[in-house]
Amino acid sequence: MAATGDRLRLHALVVRETARSVLSLAGSLALRVLPAPARAPERLLVAPQDLRTADPTLAADYYAGRFAFAGRMVETRGNSPFGVPPPSQAWDEALCGFGWLRHLRAANTDIARAHARSLVDDFLRHDGDRRGGGALPRVVARRLISFLSQAPLLLEGADRAFYLRFMRTIGRSMAQLRVAAGPDVAADDRLLIAIAQSFASLCVAAPSRSQTRTDATLGTLLGEHILQDGGHVSRNPRRLIELLADLLPLRQVYATRGMEPPLALITAIDRMMPMLRLFRHEDGAIALFNGMGESAPDLLATVLAYDDAHARPMTHAPWSGYERMTAGRTLVIADVGAPPPRAFSTEAHAGCLSFEMSVAGAMLVVNCGASPVDSAAARLAARSTAAHSTVTVEETSSCHFAGAPRGDRLAAWLERLLGPVILAGPANVLAERSSDAGAHALIASHDGYFPRHGVTHERQWRLSAQGDELAGMDRLVKSAPGRVSAVIRFHLHPAVDVAPEEDGMAVSLRLPDGQFWRFEAPGHVAHIEESVWFAAPGGARASRQLVIDMTAPERTASTEIAWRFVREGREDGGSGQALQPAP
Repeated sequence: MAATGDRLRLHALVVRETARSVLSLAGSLALRVLPAPARAPERLLVAPQDLRTADPTLAADYYAGRFAFAGRMVETRGNSPFGVPPPSQAWDEALCGFGWLRHLRAANTDIARAHARSLVDDFLRHDGDRRGGGALPRVVARRLISFLSQAPLLLEGADRAFYLRFMRTIGRSMAQLRVAAGPDVAADDRLLIAIAQSFASLCVAAPSRSQTRTDATLGTLLGEHILQDGGHVSRNPRRLIELLADLLPLRQVYATRGMEPPLALITAIDRMMPMLRLFRHEDGAIALFNGMGESAPDLLATVLAYDDAHARPMTHAPWSGYERMTAGRTLVIADVGAPPPRAFSTEAHAGCLSFEMSVAGAMLVVNCGASPVDSAAARLAARSTAAHSTVTVEETSSCHFAGAPRGDRLAAWLERLLGPVILAGPANVLAERSSDAGAHALIASHDGYFPRHGVTHERQWRLSAQGDELAGMDRLVKSAPGRVSAVIRFHLHPAVDVAPEEDGMAVSLRLPDGQFWRFEAPGHVAHIEESVWFAAPGGARASRQLVIDMTAPERTASTEIAWRFVREGREDGGSGQALQPAP
């Protein structure tokens, strides 16, 4: 009966999404085919600041016809980049979004400015805003923000003819977004569109009634996307960084225009800052949960510099489903939340009850992170439960992804309609936190494996008051007799040296700063296996993982394994006493 119900729900979802897809296609065709009549704005009043890191050396690559986006490189060989077949949709969207203009601006040369104008003209000559990725509402929004931010680059030294073309482009983009901002637009894109419209209404001479309407829309969407604890509804830490990189300059534009920012904008930023700090390890890296990949330390530092209140990291985020425990200089960050709503789950991972652990800024236990490779198979592998430091049952994931290779035509069809969303996953995730004499304890459970395998996963963590021991226990509770195959995985950072102890029952771990830790699971062998860490600068790096067999015998109602990480000392002969917190 449960399987039949699941199939009926999938059929209903297919019908609903087909209807929405038809409406969305109609809207996209309107952007491509129908003209977007709009008067060009008379003038630009403000150019927003672009907080994203710029690399002036990339200007030479663009001048030579080399354009690298989304993990793909294209050499145009003297042709316009807008006239060559894009190697992927992500590459096409990045090109047509023009965020890369900031690198030309950073070069700060007459050649870079002239080349930037030439590329914008190329885009317009190829009708780039009405075809391919350039016509997608989210790309139109990103391009509008980029053009407004980089107006000083494009207009300094420009002739009047280019100025008029540029202003008409701004007006047309604003008109396109007015057409696109409907219910058929993907939920994840609506906030970006609203942000772009807010920038535009402030940066050009817009009527006041238009500004009031824009402010109201932005406030409503911020309320839908930013949870009460400051997390993004997608549960993706990267989205907080991206949003703050847009919202902070937007707040500044309001101040420059002498206008009061909407209260929803101010409160959203204030909530997001401590939530972003929850994910931050002492070395500045962001924990790898639900779509987070390589950290951008420069952008992160820039964003956090705008935190006037210097907010302390949030430690308990029940709406977002994360917990942060610190003792001494040991930090544990755990995912104890259910998957995000389907519309926001295209990058979410099946990592429920996974965690990361660092000591004095040195990473010890990690998740693999989001794959930078532009491949559906690579992205799916990185999102799987096996790529996280948690329990994997029957070599499957605790979430069912649309398009996963299960021979499910409905799931494949939904992927084409929705993208690689999560169709099913943990519905009941419970977490309880406590502290005692400086020690922190966390108990959590999820039922992601219950519908298919009849088991519930429970995990406990206990971080000692000195931060020199993390003790844990994993338990699988079965609903019926039967053998259940499962393993516990602890992925290790590539910089951690791993060596089994003589009896094979424990593993010695050496951190880059000379700390020695010991891992053991009494009565069980911890196997050392290969892993991969996707968040390394420049691409994935090989790493190791500790794997413990947790197969539940047929006649037992539950099986449990206790484990612990214990600090042993330092390479220089120092004791295993807790390090003092950083000042």
